[in-house]
Amino acid sequence: MKKKKFPLLVLSIIFCLLLAACGSKSANETSDGNKSKKEPIKIGFSALPSWYLWHLVEKKGFFEKHGVDVELVWFPVYADSLSALNTGEIDGNSQALLDSISPLEKGIDLKAVFITDNSLGGDGLVASNDIRSVKDLKGKKVGTEIGTIEHFFLLTALHEAGLKESDVKFTNLSVQDAGNSFIAGKLDAAGLWEPFLSMAVNKGKGHKLVTSADFPGLISDLFVVRGDVAKERKEDVQKIVAAWFDAVDYLSQNYDQSIQLIADEAGISKEELDVGMKGFKLFSPEESLNAFKEGDNYQSFYYTAEKNAEFLKELGFIKDIPDFSSFVDTSFIKAEIERAK
Repeated sequence: MKKKKFPLLVLSIIFCLLLAACGSKSANETSDGNKSKKEPIKIGFSALPSWYLWHLVEKKGFFEKHGVDVELVWFPVYADSLSALNTGEIDGNSQALLDSISPLEKGIDLKAVFITDNSLGGDGLVASNDIRSVKDLKGKKVGTEIGTIEHFFLLTALHEAGLKESDVKFTNLSVQDAGNSFIAGKLDAAGLWEPFLSMAVNKGKGHKLVTSADFPGLISDLFVVRGDVAKERKEDVQKIVAAWFDAVDYLSQNYDQSIQLIADEAGISKEELDVGMKGFKLFSPEESLNAFKEGDNYQSFYYTAEKNAEFLKELGFIKDIPDFSSFVDTSFIKAEIERAK
């Protein structure tokens, strides 16, 4: 008996199904059927001594130790890192609390994972030697970048001295340009962060008039991730937290070696980095968690956030003060504290 032949239509269907099966491998699989690695988590950072610590995390192998694939993304222009996070080009970023408020108000889902540091002298006003107090700034040429943390610091210092911005001749310049203008003698004072603050003092015949050390907790810096990353890659974010605090511990125990390594990676001198790093208070997990509490002074993250938001609202950068309770995710820092026990 002759074998029956499959109808041509049936054969065509089977062939198409086989092709579809071969071509429908998971996006997480390689051509040989093995599962590929997840995409690395991209972390942005810029020129701030405390954020240079990411170099130490990477070079000492702390990412590898905790089994997380991370790509560090350097941003010479700090504002570009903020845009990259807000648009999803990177997954996490080191940034000031102040700079997290506007995207929150616009509905961008961000999560504050931990406080990297508080400025403890790393931000300040440099002034010519004839200016001995903040009150002496009245009628003087003062420059910094409007809407930044340095602008906020300037207004805070003026307010404490009984002055307003209108009492000085304010010039809007980028922080780096403000430093260069001061060095060139075109400004009487400038609002700067490190390393530009110390550079201006050393090269510009001036002195630090007032710094963030006079306002503990006023300037808070954070590690922030996008909301979807915090949710979908929670384990990886947790490993990044562990890697960061391993580096904080390593720095405290091997300071000179660490500073040299970081300075080499950052392309600045060890002396400049040493001076700059001393202007920032790196937080332990416990200090970070303690700061994420309600309070009535700048030691509280929420109090600081409210003051920062009021500042931006007065300038017209935001219309409403966002809900900061949905911004903070303390689960990562709590888990890190448990891990370290």
